[in-house]
Amino acid sequence: MNFDDTPQEAEFRAIARKWIDANAPKELEAELTKRASEKRDAMLDVAKAWQKKKADAGWACLHWPKEYGGRGSSPIERVIWQQEEGVYDKLARPFAIGQGMCGPTVMAYASEDQKRKYLPPLASGEKVWCQLFSEPAGGSDVAGLRTRAEKDGDDWIVNGQKIWTSGAHYSDYGILITRTDPNVPKHKGLTMFFLDMKSEGVEVKPIKQANGMQEFNEVFFTNVRIPDAQRLGAVGDGWNVSLTTLMNERMSIGSRVATGFPELFEFCSNLMLEDGLAIDDPNVRSKLASWAVKNSGLKYTSYRSISALSKGERPGPENSIGKLVSGMMMQDIAMFAADLQGASGALVGADAEAAGEFQATILGSPSMRIAGGTDEILHNIIAERVLGLPGDIRVDKDVPFNKVPTKGR
Repeated sequence: MNFDDTPQEAEFRAIARKWIDANAPKELEAELTKRASEKRDAMLDVAKAWQKKKADAGWACLHWPKEYGGRGSSPIERVIWQQEEGVYDKLARPFAIGQGMCGPTVMAYASEDQKRKYLPPLASGEKVWCQLFSEPAGGSDVAGLRTRAEKDGDDWIVNGQKIWTSGAHYSDYGILITRTDPNVPKHKGLTMFFLDMKSEGVEVKPIKQANGMQEFNEVFFTNVRIPDAQRLGAVGDGWNVSLTTLMNERMSIGSRVATGFPELFEFCSNLMLEDGLAIDDPNVRSKLASWAVKNSGLKYTSYRSISALSKGERPGPENSIGKLVSGMMMQDIAMFAADLQGASGALVGADAEAAGEFQATILGSPSMRIAGGTDEILHNIIAERVLGLPGDIRVDKDVPFNKVPTKGR
């Protein structure tokens, strides 16, 4: 396989590079290079300004149709853009969920008028979207959700709670999966909607994380009224609709997770141990080689998924591989770097080696092994849907949801 640019791709790359060189906020380059700058809402205004500038010039959501705020570019042009945007891609983090997960779902199931109304502001960063799936009682079982939506004329009345909703505290809209029929098995009684996050009855409470950040939230719904026109897909078909979101989520997370390998390689190239540079130590080199192979595998697995998208296919279960590997790799690399630092590995902040970036990753990386599907869920998906192994035992699969035994019932 030849990964060299074709003449057309080389021309596109040159145009993209020229525009980025002329317009990127270069005064932020040093700050964005630090891993700590990945706090999504720390530079939200700057991120919105950069996203709007890209959109006005036709560089936002390149693979989306032009009428929805995109450029109508090919998948490979999207890859080239991401390569050239480099560190400034971190400014797109507040929009990753909306553009990578909510947008494709709206594009697949909303009406044409709704697509033209809601997608361009999402592409330009003027409106931020979140994904309302996880619940306290459901754990990693999305289909175990209990948030109820009951029909009332042309509207639905929603009551319940979601948790671990990234960016809900600064989001304008969200996609919401609810239970509309408890009398059928759990996967069959679900319905998906989108809603204004400022709707009456919606309450957002940020969750304080171990690393000091507040990216996740609890979201409570008390008699929230959602028009039936904002339903995505058929009533009771929410699980199928959610698969569009989940597959895009795993592809988006798997392709965007900064595993820390480039930073570790640079760190080892400069870290002096008792016997010399860390990178000259055979054990360190062996670890780096192993992670280099995985890093390369993640990149080309992502390209494989992009190729599928170019054929008009929905992202498949193979995206779970990238998400699973990158989440574990990120945590392992951070732990290894802290071990190399010795006693100083306990320090955090600017006084620590590498500005404490690996310590911050240790605190934040466990969430990446939960968000978008836990390791256990992903192992099951890969085993069953990629490798074709026998399915896991699911005793509640065909039981009506209101008959599934729960604590106290």
